[in-house]
Amino acid sequence: MTDLATIQPAIARALAKRGYENLTPVQEAVLAPALRDADLLVSAQTGSGKTVAFGISLAPTLMGEEETLPRAAAPLAICIAPTRELAMQVERELAWLYDEAGARIATCVGGMNMMTERRTLERGAHIVVGTPGRLRDHIERGSLDLSAIRAVVLDEADEMLDLGFRDDLQFILDAAPDGRRTLMFSATVPAGIANLAKRYQNKAVRVTTAGDQKQHLDIEYRALSVAPNDRENAVINVLRYYDAKNAIVFCGTRATVNHLTARFSNRGFSVVALSGELSQTERTHALQALRDGRAKVCVATDVAARGLDLPDLELVIHADLPKNPESLLHRSGRTGRAGRKGVSALIVPYNARRRTERLLADARIAATWARPPSSSEILARDDERLMADASFVADVAEDEAAMVAALLEQHGPEKVAAALIRLHRAGRSSPEELIDDGPVSAPGGGREGAFAGAPSGAYVERAPRDHVPIKDAVWFSMSLGRKQSTEPRWLLPMICRAGHITKTEIGSIRIHDLETHVEIAGAAADKFEAAIGPTRKIEKNVTVTRLAGVPEAPARTQRPLRSADADDAPAPREERSDDYRPREKAKPDYAKKRPFTGGKRRDDRPPRPDAYADRKPSARDDAPAKAGGWPYDDTPPAAKPARAAPAAASAPASAMPVRQDKAAAPADAGKPYAKDKKPYDKDKKPFSKDKPKRDKPAFKADFKPDAKPAKPHRKGAKNPLADVTKRVTGPDGGKGGLKRKPKA
Repeated sequence: MTDLATIQPAIARALAKRGYENLTPVQEAVLAPALRDADLLVSAQTGSGKTVAFGISLAPTLMGEEETLPRAAAPLAICIAPTRELAMQVERELAWLYDEAGARIATCVGGMNMMTERRTLERGAHIVVGTPGRLRDHIERGSLDLSAIRAVVLDEADEMLDLGFRDDLQFILDAAPDGRRTLMFSATVPAGIANLAKRYQNKAVRVTTAGDQKQHLDIEYRALSVAPNDRENAVINVLRYYDAKNAIVFCGTRATVNHLTARFSNRGFSVVALSGELSQTERTHALQALRDGRAKVCVATDVAARGLDLPDLELVIHADLPKNPESLLHRSGRTGRAGRKGVSALIVPYNARRRTERLLADARIAATWARPPSSSEILARDDERLMADASFVADVAEDEAAMVAALLEQHGPEKVAAALIRLHRAGRSSPEELIDDGPVSAPGGGREGAFAGAPSGAYVERAPRDHVPIKDAVWFSMSLGRKQSTEPRWLLPMICRAGHITKTEIGSIRIHDLETHVEIAGAAADKFEAAIGPTRKIEKNVTVTRLAGVPEAPARTQRPLRSADADDAPAPREERSDDYRPREKAKPDYAKKRPFTGGKRRDDRPPRPDAYADRKPSARDDAPAKAGGWPYDDTPPAAKPARAAPAAASAPASAMPVRQDKAAAPADAGKPYAKDKKPYDKDKKPFSKDKPKRDKPAFKADFKPDAKPAKPHRKGAKNPLADVTKRVTGPDGGKGGLKRKPKA
């Protein structure tokens, strides 16, 4: 038991109220007097209480000799975490740890309202917890003052570097005062963390507690070898076998998270998803559902579940193998925390076994190799849990005695017990049938009882399983067959689930075209009939009928004769010796042409197909062929008449006309090939009529295209309309209209 007197009184009271009696090794290490004001580089195992450790270590720096913290004018400490969930988890831990000291803690994480965080900082906070990106944003906007910072804590520093927060971390550390303490906590200390500590820490003290073997005592590692196509079914069977209060399934991508979440939900598991694509509100609700017990399974990615501390987390399943030993340690560290036991199961495909062995060796983990639990082992484990249920220990209450007596009197103890078993199994998902055709581990790696295994070793051949005949078998017929794509792979689990029987009670399965015959042990036949009920249906469209005896296989159609067995088959090819060579065929000599001997030519070729044979014949088709055309006779074609020479030509017909210079040619020289022109008067245009030329109006002389319309006349000029119209006076002395001047 650690003496809590050396801790600040307010922190000691909070630990006692929380139920702390023994501190973890990392918590005791940071309480050393020599480390009171020193910079620390702590590497500790996951789940070892690092958050409480740096909370205890910060108390002397923040409080000094005071009993409580003074009023918060500016933040005194800043804690940086890689993810939103981890930052909020750190805030909850520090809240109860510094409750007696009167500390005010603010969170600044991405996905939350930034104005709300800014108002919280303006009201004052002693400790600020946040993610690197959001803290840098507040510093750049001036809403976070680091002038009074006394300590900076980097939680899961290695993960922050892996996520690419190096620039943000360097910006925050450069903005903090030089005299502050810098504490770095990490499960591993790679080269990047060492370089960061060398740059920003002053004579840092290295505290290492990760070398002990306590983690191997708290976490049981199992490597389950499965077929590559059976990984999802293996995960379902592991969840069913352990039936943990809380379990987390790690996946490599967000798409896998969504896929497994949908499948687990369809199988009846209460499941939530946790990935980076969800909003902060959705992630908070998912974690709250796990803490409240409304969900039992969480499917998450590595980044989203980094550093999470879920209560009663008993099982961690690696649906996708970790990429490195550090990821394996961080994943498995979600269970086995604070002295609680847990199981970490790796789903290992056959083709990834060697890689998994190297991964475990690099992480210095001794895992137990085995196969996933089978359906019979899962049902046996369910029966053990039912027999060990605490409800059987309690005595019968007075208000229950009358109902118990009535049930026993009306139904009897056997039916009451059977009803209890059905109710116990009704709320659970049925196990999956796995493919059992892969390699097994070396001798000593077989199961010891249910779902046991042994350390990894060399591969050995598996002995063939002996077929155990079914005694007093009863045959059933089902209304589905080969035409419905029936396969034993999914038919066997359906029969076991609907009839409440195991696969060992099922014998032969004969699949025909339209029906399927199933052999069931005589001891389980009545139970199978009672389970399917009077409707005789195990699925929506699958009807089951009990047969009187062994069914006869339908007659098979005779196979068609092969070509060698047919009557008209060709004779078999005779055997040839090794020195046989095919005889070369004589090739015709196309260079030699047969001379034409004369006579009438004949066309022995078959008639060519006519594409227009169905066309209506025309009168032209019946006209007699012209004489002299091949192939009717050998009369040579008549010679064409010679072309008459032109009457007068300055050059031969075959020669092109010579181009002459216009200046050198005479004025009246005609162009070659030019036609005769019609004579016409030089003063008149050809084909023109003798019409008088119309004069333009006077007012159009001043027309300008881009100007305003011209006025009828200018000042001082004669009005051209004076001779056309005149103004007259009406009988009343007023002005009248215009009157057109009569024509002369």
